[in-house]
Amino acid sequence: MSRLTLRLPETLHQQLTNLAEEEGISLNQYIVYALTRQVASAYTVQVISEASRQQQQQNFDNLVAQLGKADENEIEKVLSQRKVVQVEPELTPDIVNRLKTLIQNQNYKK
Repeated sequence: MSRLTLRLPETLHQQLTNLAEEEGISLNQYIVYALTRQVASAYTVQVISEASRQQQQQNFDNLVAQLGKADENEIEKVLSQRKVVQVEPELTPDIVNRLKTLIQNQNYKK
């Protein structure tokens, strides 16, 4: 576990302390909880309207048409240069399968 020293305005520190006490947890636990919620919100899937989805699809189709076709060698070259990342531990096989199912179901609706 990492350690972080943080300077807070006194009013914010007191507000966080009060919230932690209301939850019955330590200030450290509350701050970790609050930061986790904030970071997780960046990964939240947001529903968009059908009109917006169609506009995005049209923009994508236009972009693909402008780019033209790449040959197999070009595709392999680009794919070989992509960044490989480690799977997040929270992304369990069950979650991956559910996401695949959702994506597959969306593709069938097109």
